[in-house]
Amino acid sequence: MIAAAYHPELFPMERVWWLYGLFLLMILGSLFLDMRRRNGNEHEIGHREALCNLLLWVSLALLFCGGLYFYGLHVFPQDPRLVGYDPSVLAKQCSLEFLSGWLVEKSLSIDNLFIFLVVFDFFAIPPKYRHKILFYGILGAIVFRALFIALGSVLMQISWVPLVFGVFLAITGLKVAFGPESHPDPAHNVLLRLLKKFLPISPGLHDGKFLIRESGRLIGTPLLLTLIFIEFTDIVFAVDSVPAIFAITKEPFIVFTSNIFAILGLRALFFILAGMASKFHYLKYGLGFILCFVGLKMFWLDPHFHGHFPTVWSLGIIVTALAMAAFFSWLLPLKKEVAEG
Repeated sequence: MIAAAYHPELFPMERVWWLYGLFLLMILGSLFLDMRRRNGNEHEIGHREALCNLLLWVSLALLFCGGLYFYGLHVFPQDPRLVGYDPSVLAKQCSLEFLSGWLVEKSLSIDNLFIFLVVFDFFAIPPKYRHKILFYGILGAIVFRALFIALGSVLMQISWVPLVFGVFLAITGLKVAFGPESHPDPAHNVLLRLLKKFLPISPGLHDGKFLIRESGRLIGTPLLLTLIFIEFTDIVFAVDSVPAIFAITKEPFIVFTSNIFAILGLRALFFILAGMASKFHYLKYGLGFILCFVGLKMFWLDPHFHGHFPTVWSLGIIVTALAMAAFFSWLLPLKKEVAEG
């Protein structure tokens, strides 16, 4: 059997387009059911409800991971392009790459959630409307991630692009770990200032509507501004996160599905972490290390390991980095936390 490092694309679009369609139908269907269940009943999400939703999406992601493995065991032996390859090795590699990509995206998104907190506070959005904004924000994120991943899959075919992506991720990782902490300021955002020139903005929330009509004019609300800024933040965030997953797998299908599953759990994770942001003060070092590692993997480790650094090792390194960041955040609390305790 041939080693799994050198193999054709396992999920080419022309062969598995139906898998993409089925996956999107499942995701959009679940979001539609969630919207129908609420049916305009906006309320503040409690920790118990958020935890149940998070466990649901984590369980679905793990089930999908197992499904990838069994799909590979069934389909790969019948693929004439994969004759000579060990289907069990390829199936295991797919599931581990999905798990690693999902975990990287999920861990990187934690820092993004803290930015959401700043944005909600800036626009004075009550807790009961935050779920609605995050719901529509996720719909927009799915579209933009699909475009980013499609572009990334094309760029990754160019020989020097992995080197550029790898160096970019490594530099970003150093900046995250050792640079000053800064968050985008909505007050100085060019996009929002341009929007206000063309669309009047009402200071009122108007029962959680994004747009209203007054005297025949279309007027935006603070919820619309918040949604646009969160979408803008996610696009900026995707510049780091999408190349990070391409450093783990070259399969666009795995990049897309792991990315979307990680995004879908963001709403629940946000409400769980909303009051715990300050307790993860060492998280930035863990995230910085992960970005440096995947960047190093992309431009240096992969070529030295016959084109693919072992996925099991990558997963172990990522989990260890996150565990160490959480452990030291617990072991060495900030002086402010100690004083409050």
